[in-house]
Amino acid sequence: MTAAILTAVPPSPAGQAPATHDLSTRYATLRSRTEALAAPLSAEDCCVQSMPDASPAKWHLAHTTWFFETFILERWEPDFRPHDAAYRVLFNSYYNTVGDKHPRPRRGLLTRPSLAEVLAYRAAVDRRLQALLTQAGDDRECAALVELGLNHEEQHQELLLTDVKHLLSCNPLLPAYSSTKSAPAGSNAPAAGPLHWRAFDGGIAEIGAGEKAVGTAGFCFDNETPRHHVYLQPYRLASRLATNAEYAAFIEAGGYRDPALWLSDGWDWRSAENREHPLYWRRVDEKNSSAWMEFTLQGLQPLAAERPAVHLSYYEADAFARWSGARLPSEAEWEHAVAQRPREFAQLFGEAWQWTSSSYSPYPGFQPAAGAVGEYNGKFMVNQYVLRGSSRATPDGHSRASYRNFFPAPACWQFSGIRLAKD
Repeated sequence: MTAAILTAVPPSPAGQAPATHDLSTRYATLRSRTEALAAPLSAEDCCVQSMPDASPAKWHLAHTTWFFETFILERWEPDFRPHDAAYRVLFNSYYNTVGDKHPRPRRGLLTRPSLAEVLAYRAAVDRRLQALLTQAGDDRECAALVELGLNHEEQHQELLLTDVKHLLSCNPLLPAYSSTKSAPAGSNAPAAGPLHWRAFDGGIAEIGAGEKAVGTAGFCFDNETPRHHVYLQPYRLASRLATNAEYAAFIEAGGYRDPALWLSDGWDWRSAENREHPLYWRRVDEKNSSAWMEFTLQGLQPLAAERPAVHLSYYEADAFARWSGARLPSEAEWEHAVAQRPREFAQLFGEAWQWTSSSYSPYPGFQPAAGAVGEYNGKFMVNQYVLRGSSRATPDGHSRASYRNFFPAPACWQFSGIRLAKD
């Protein structure tokens, strides 16, 4: 998820926006959860940026607050005054229509404001936003933007976890983020069992958010619309995700050393990165090629052979699929299968975002949301691939069949995995 994971929102598929008085409790709960996710971290942890694609936890805490202040309080609060005028630039992500922004790769240099000041900023905006919700009554436009802000913050909750995981993996102590009970490791979930191929006849299908879509009775992002027809050739889809054991077999078979398996850009990336295994895998015994450990949010753990392989780039997913005698599904195949026979599949949601072969582009008839919030979707529809499902770090309730996540091909610090397809 570069920052480009963020998307914009229209009203719900049925054209409904929630009443503002229904949002107050959800707002308080969600904002508290973000702070709970940051609670295991020290102030030092919260300030560091481990790579340009990641952001410090402190920045996530501030930017999600900036969103509510900039797009809602500034517009609807009587006698609005900014909490701190400098924050408008410091915590702007990529909204050019809002104004200047601090360079993304330099977010880790923001030692000021302090973590305590950022938390005070959150508390102040929370008080003001809750007061506004009480005053705004059933203003539908305000409610729709608050709903967008809530979903935006849920995306940053996932980003916070994945960015922290990358940060801690760079520490030679390999520290744990938190205990097994409090961090979303996914390793305690039951294995999905043998792989089966589910066959579909193809033909004309409908995908996208809408009244007939699966799991989109309420909110959706604008890049999920409009619902439209696609033509599918007959295809087969794997009943579960590719496992660590299966991916380890790819490694031991020389998968990272065979250029015939890789896209040209992928081979160049593998060579430049000197990549020989997934991002967080570690060999614990060089004499035993099957002895692997994996860095997790609970620290370094033995590799769970039957769990889904995660933190894979599009390049790695594509090479593994080719080695397996299969391919990656298109996003239309994935959504069609989920809509038709969801009970025949395991690990659709809650384990790993699943790479598809589909370039991230607009659906026929797509229109970005009006205003500045329309910036953070349509303009990213280039040089990225679509992922479907959701991951073990995705907040509960943030998943649906029509959801379109997207990342550039080299991205692998998110919980991204593989579901194979065949013609």
